[in-house]
Amino acid sequence: MVALYKELQPVDSFKIQLSHPISDYDRQLLTLFYQPLIGSDAMSLFMTLWADAEYDGDREYTHYYLMNLLSMPLEPIFEARISLEAIGLLRTYVKRDGDARSFIYKLYSPLGAKEFFNDPLLSTFLFSKIGEQPYRNLRARFAVTTAEDESFKDVSRTFLDVYKPVSNGSGIDESTEIIDRSQSEGVPFVNYDFDFNLLKSGLSEQMVPQAALASVPKETISKLAFLYSLTPLDMQKVIMMALDEDLALPDARLRRAAADYYKMSISKEAPVLQKVYVQPQPETVQKETLSREDELLHYLENTPPVDMLRDLNDKEPLSVDVQLAERLINTHDLPIGVVNVLLQYVHIRNDGKITNNYVERIASHWMNKKVSTAKEALEFSRKEHDKYMQWKNEGQKPASKNRRGSGREAMVPEWFFKKDEKKEQPKKMDPDVEERRRKLLENLNARRTEVK
Repeated sequence: MVALYKELQPVDSFKIQLSHPISDYDRQLLTLFYQPLIGSDAMSLFMTLWADAEYDGDREYTHYYLMNLLSMPLEPIFEARISLEAIGLLRTYVKRDGDARSFIYKLYSPLGAKEFFNDPLLSTFLFSKIGEQPYRNLRARFAVTTAEDESFKDVSRTFLDVYKPVSNGSGIDESTEIIDRSQSEGVPFVNYDFDFNLLKSGLSEQMVPQAALASVPKETISKLAFLYSLTPLDMQKVIMMALDEDLALPDARLRRAAADYYKMSISKEAPVLQKVYVQPQPETVQKETLSREDELLHYLENTPPVDMLRDLNDKEPLSVDVQLAERLINTHDLPIGVVNVLLQYVHIRNDGKITNNYVERIASHWMNKKVSTAKEALEFSRKEHDKYMQWKNEGQKPASKNRRGSGREAMVPEWFFKKDEKKEQPKKMDPDVEERRRKLLENLNARRTEVK
């Protein structure tokens, strides 16, 4: 399995493009049709990208911005993205420039109600998610009603009744291309291996005219075969069932025949689409084979700074510390592992205080030295310790050095191995509170005795 960092990292930048402005009608379709299919995380991601694109479509963001805005780690954001891609609401484009990686997210409006219900995959997927009666209610809600009074006559004028052309001697500039309104083309459905040659080999011209078979898009046949788990031989029978009296293959009859054949031959329960894509995960490590420092390195490389600060202090970090971490990542492009080491180092060596000037001075030094990993950052913090302590003590009274031993294990802080213990240990009862509680119980028991 490919590691997540090879697909996406918080520092990767992205821009958003809209295929066209999305309307309130599109919002209804997204909420009622697509949200049951893609889930709330993907819906939140789409709505967030949509809002940012309408406000300032040329702005460039980092994925760390999305992590903070959606209050999600990177993994569920990536999974939400691929859900939008699979359903046809998002196309993703990437450009690599050395180690830097930038994305373009292009948003598409949803299919209209008619196109959605005519798509066998989407309509069946929605049916399996919300059930029969809600599905029927939703379909009826968007059904076209033509209850016109026959006593009324249409007297509307046509364009030619109102306008006529007048030449003014100048031509029309046709050189500029106009952007057309484009909506989702539906489910991206490629690479499904269906044997059309085997399908055609069992259908004679006398029984199924080639013109009738050619009138049905190959994609429709592939989708029906995929949805109902039908082989080419099964699809031959479905096509025979779908032929009308004129030996034609209407699309509605073909879809109905596929559903009937599935009920008769495979199952009476509606088919269910199960998500099988497994998102990339951070590379797993066996903690029992790691040294204390290797375990710390893995933690620093794979933990958002806000979570590291929370573990470091055993409480919610201050907003100024979080903003400092975001500035180091978003503005100065420091990797997460390096930022974590830097904040941890300053916290330990500066009596629990994270001072902006001190942090930025060390960060500038590491940027000049092109420190790019947590391991390199730890090595620099040891190698340049005396220099950094001198920077800290400049303008202050000399202070005793606060080294905790001299080996490689010395830089592994005690809080790292105690952060889980702090969460598990129950709080000790205050002795004074316990004594007052005991006396209160004695008084209550004495009163009960007097009442008796």
